[in-house]
Amino acid sequence: MSMRSERVGEQLKKELSEIINQKMKNPNIGFVTVTEVEVTGDLSQATVYVTVLGEEKERQKSLEALEKSKGFMRSEIAHRMDLRIVPELKFQYDESIDYGNKIERMIADLNKGH
Repeated sequence: MSMRSERVGEQLKKELSEIINQKMKNPNIGFVTVTEVEVTGDLSQATVYVTVLGEEKERQKSLEALEKSKGFMRSEIAHRMDLRIVPELKFQYDESIDYGNKIERMIADLNKGH
């Protein structure tokens, strides 16, 4: 990623976190945290990595609700950021936290055995 796309990604992360947690009124959106935003070099697309507190069912409901709210979020971003083109948003569940928790549990289990 270029320096500009990294800066835009960081700003998008901040703005999207605020929009999701304060402006969204959809009851299907659970406790969502934006962990990372990757923006393409031409700033036309952004992959938004999120974590959702809860089980698989809550995760799916929250991701579906985020997908349906893309238009609202893009219009909010257009008002908040000075961009010629507001990137298309693609939401993806960030599995890195689950993976880290799994590794932590495995290490704890190994330590119990010794």
